[in-house]
Formats: sequence, C-alpha cells, structure tokens
Amino acid sequence: MHHLAMLAGRVIVWIADPSPSPSAPPDDLVTPGVVGFGLTFFVAAATILLIIDMSRRMRRVRYRAEIREQLEAERRADAASASKRPKPKNG
Repeated sequence: MHHLAMLAGRVIVWIADPSPSPSAPPDDLVTPGVVGFGLTFFVAAATILLIIDMSRRMRRVRYRAEIREQLEAERRADAASASKRPKPKNG
C-alpha cells in the first residue's frame, strides 16, 4: 500500500509540474530555402508535362476510335449495298 501511495504522489507531481515552453527554432532550419523551392518547382513542372502528354495520348486514342467506327460503318454500308444489288446471271 505504501508503494502505491508513493507512485500516486509522483504521478500528481509529474502532472502538476509545468514544463518549460519550447523556444522557436531558427528560421534557416525551418524554411525549405532554395533547395525546397527547386524541388517543388521540379515536381510541379513534371506534373504539368505529364498532364499535357496524357491529354495528347487520350486525344489520339479517341480519334483512332472515331476513325475505326467510321471505317466499320462504311464496310457495313458497302456490304449492305452489295447484297441488295441483283447478281448477274451467267449463262
């Protein structure tokens, strides 16, 4: 029981003891500086270039799909018109 009372007293003292307020670190240790700006600029530029490249690729895929659909429609129209024409009789 005695040990429990001592532990409780230490916990109360530990909780009640105010800790000193931390001092602010120097600005040159906190700010990213030129290196941070350079890395951020590089990531932003790379992202923009990747977005432009992806837009071009998506546009090409869409155009190819449209052309493929047009060619299929023309083939179906040619096949339909060929089946409607009377066949010449050999004889």
